[in-house]
Amino acid sequence: MQNVVDVIVIGAGAAGMMCAATAGQRGRKVVLIDHATKLAEKIRISGGGRCNFTNLNTLPSCFQSENPHFVKSALKQYSQFDFIKMVESYGLGYHEKTLGQLFCDQGSQAIIDMLKAEVDKGEVIWRMDTSIVSIQKTATGFEVVSSKETWQCSSLVVACGGLSIPPIGATGLGFDIAKQFDLPIVPLAAALVPLTFPPEDLWADLAGVAIEDTIVRCGDTEFREAILLTHKGLSGPAILQISSYWRAGDTLDIDLLPDVDFETIWAAANRDALISSILSELLPKRLVQAWLTQWGEIKPLKQYSAKELAAIEESLHHWRIMPSGTVGYKKAEVTRGGVDTQALSSKTMETRHIAGLFFIGEVVDVTGWLGGYNFQWAWSSGYVAGLNS
Repeated sequence: MQNVVDVIVIGAGAAGMMCAATAGQRGRKVVLIDHATKLAEKIRISGGGRCNFTNLNTLPSCFQSENPHFVKSALKQYSQFDFIKMVESYGLGYHEKTLGQLFCDQGSQAIIDMLKAEVDKGEVIWRMDTSIVSIQKTATGFEVVSSKETWQCSSLVVACGGLSIPPIGATGLGFDIAKQFDLPIVPLAAALVPLTFPPEDLWADLAGVAIEDTIVRCGDTEFREAILLTHKGLSGPAILQISSYWRAGDTLDIDLLPDVDFETIWAAANRDALISSILSELLPKRLVQAWLTQWGEIKPLKQYSAKELAAIEESLHHWRIMPSGTVGYKKAEVTRGGVDTQALSSKTMETRHIAGLFFIGEVVDVTGWLGGYNFQWAWSSGYVAGLNS
């Protein structure tokens, strides 16, 4: 049996639900198809179950893409403040944690329930636990054969997400569809992901040590947040952020003590005190002990030469390390790269050369910073596609 609708949305995640809700509420007949049995798992696990649903400080500069201007139109058409209004309209509470990050007081499920309600307002047809068998272009739009039935539509929206977190259902379907229609794809990589050290650089006994205020640089990009030493390498907000900009062979430059003036520290310290005791007031003791072993036996401050102190200072302000890689998509929050934005209209998310075909959300070459930015891209890109599909 063939079913005819105006819009088919493939993927019932953040972007897909926003698109389906928007299109349905403007009178379009929509079917929303997803292979998962449980709705929006990526939203559910986000923010430790609290859902960091957007960021007050969302700007185009907070996104990485081959075309950095691409996000401007969608963010202008549907901003963080528009989504906040929706949250408030459902009576949900929220709070700012750090750096503009907004979390839902009632938890992630409340955000999922809100989006589902919005989809239902548009009288959208749900098809969960339904896989895609084939997609074909037709004279009037597209034919989508699913595991349950065949659909005809004039507009097809691909909102399949990326490759990140495969245990909750991530697949490469969106990229496969793009390839089928000969759309260019910017090379894919795990992003917002912990980085690994070369085996010889692992300090396994320091796993769990956190430094709350660091500056991590890669090339011209830097982030000032916490880092965490792990059994395999480095994690924490600053590392996750910089991972989107890191490429194999790049060296990270980490300032473990931003704003610390060592001349002032040494001048105020007891010169008979062990240097480890002095530095342990600034950094975790375990890290200090391991760090100072690079200069041999740990001595009182007065026994260090000016040259030795300068070397220690330099190493703490400029810890240079070349990561061996990332821990991969299993622990990555998002996928970097995706459908090349040159193939899409920034105003509608429709492909430039195939009428009625749209790509939104993570499947597109747009990667936001950590802290709610990628959800905002889902809301914004989903909304504009919903207005135009």
